[in-house]
This record gives sequence, structure tokens and C-alpha cells, in this order.
Amino acid sequence: MDTTADASQGWMTSGPGAQRRILCQDKALMMVEFMFEKDGVGVPHSHPHVQTTFVSSGQFEFTVGGDTQILNPGDALIIPSNVEHSCLCLQAGKLLDSLHSRHGRAWRRGLRPDPAR
Repeated sequence: MDTTADASQGWMTSGPGAQRRILCQDKALMMVEFMFEKDGVGVPHSHPHVQTTFVSSGQFEFTVGGDTQILNPGDALIIPSNVEHSCLCLQAGKLLDSLHSRHGRAWRRGLRPDPAR
């Protein structure tokens, strides 16, 4: 069993007003916690793997493939592979993402995954 103790992966800046930390991962999957200030931004990007996102707290405006909707605590969404997505934090809060961990090393170093891979 692969586990990561709370805060063993430190917080890293992931965008304006946003931080992230990897909670746990193995060769196939990783879970990432994001913490957003009000007006924090999840910058537009895409990647080849499917992603799930759960709103733990706060309120977020998500745009996925050009479709925009407001998500509140308890809401979740699935982001298909290779679809551009972004978010704007309307009320400070946290998100939990689960995604393929192939880019885990780059994330730990603070780099964005290469969308071409």
C-alpha cells in the first residue's frame, strides 16, 4: 500500500492564488489537493489522461471544453482526456483531484506536465 503522510509533500504554487500538494500516488494514479484563495486561478491546460475533481470547500467556476458551470462543496466532475479546462475560485476553498500519475515527478518539481506526452 502506498500512502503519503499529511504534509510530507509540501505545498507548491500551481497558479495565481493557488497551491497544490500530492497526497498519495503510485505508478498508475495520484491524488492532489489544491488550496485556492478567492479569485485564485487554475490556468487553462489539457493532458492526455482523464481527471476527476471533487470540491471539498469553497465555490469554483469551472470551464471544461468551453462549457462553464459553478461548482459548490460536494460537487464533482470528470474531465475527459485532451480537453482544455480551467477554474476560477469564487469563494476560497479546496479541491481534490485524482489523475494518472505519469507526470508525478514533474509535478513534484513544480513543472507542468507536457501536454504533448
